[in-house]
Amino acid sequence: MTPELDAWDPWPPSVVADRLAGLDLPWCVAAGWAIDLCRGVPSRPHDDLEIAVPADRFAEVRQRFGDCGFAVPHDGRLLPVTPESMRTSHQTWAYERATGRWRLDVFREPHDGDVWICRRDDRIRRPYADIVRYDPDGVPYLVPEVVLLFKAKAVRAKDEADFATALPLLDDPARRWLDDALALVHPTHPWRARLTG
Repeated sequence: MTPELDAWDPWPPSVVADRLAGLDLPWCVAAGWAIDLCRGVPSRPHDDLEIAVPADRFAEVRQRFGDCGFAVPHDGRLLPVTPESMRTSHQTWAYERATGRWRLDVFREPHDGDVWICRRDDRIRRPYADIVRYDPDGVPYLVPEVVLLFKAKAVRAKDEADFATALPLLDDPARRWLDDALALVHPTHPWRARLTG
């Protein structure tokens, strides 16, 4: 039985890192958790946990979660994982069967070999080696400037908070990269002035 949409009780990133240990693919913690892993301390509570994986390697990741069921969220509904449903969304939620709780959201991301491709604009590309870093415990996380590029779409209160938290972590090249990327996907975004001001 698939849990309700709001039945989230996410694992901490360390649990997922343990599950994926030794898997030879460029996965990383994404979204708000990635910023906190970069900082080294939590900045806010997290209602979910997202990781990013190369889209065509999802099956390998899924095998590490044999105690979980998966579903694709789309338009307020949860769809079974099929080739068709996976084309409707890049997200794949995992629920732990024993608890009936959503534990993880796997983002299936486009790529070309070892190069990540932005799903919002395929002109934006970077080698995985440049966008995945590791916390002191070895948990991989997405660099803050890429996290913020995705958070710029909706700009909810938590996204504004994450931008304020992450801005001091960005060096000049990271700020320039984010400004250039925003110029392509959200050219009038108010964060651009704060990046270059």
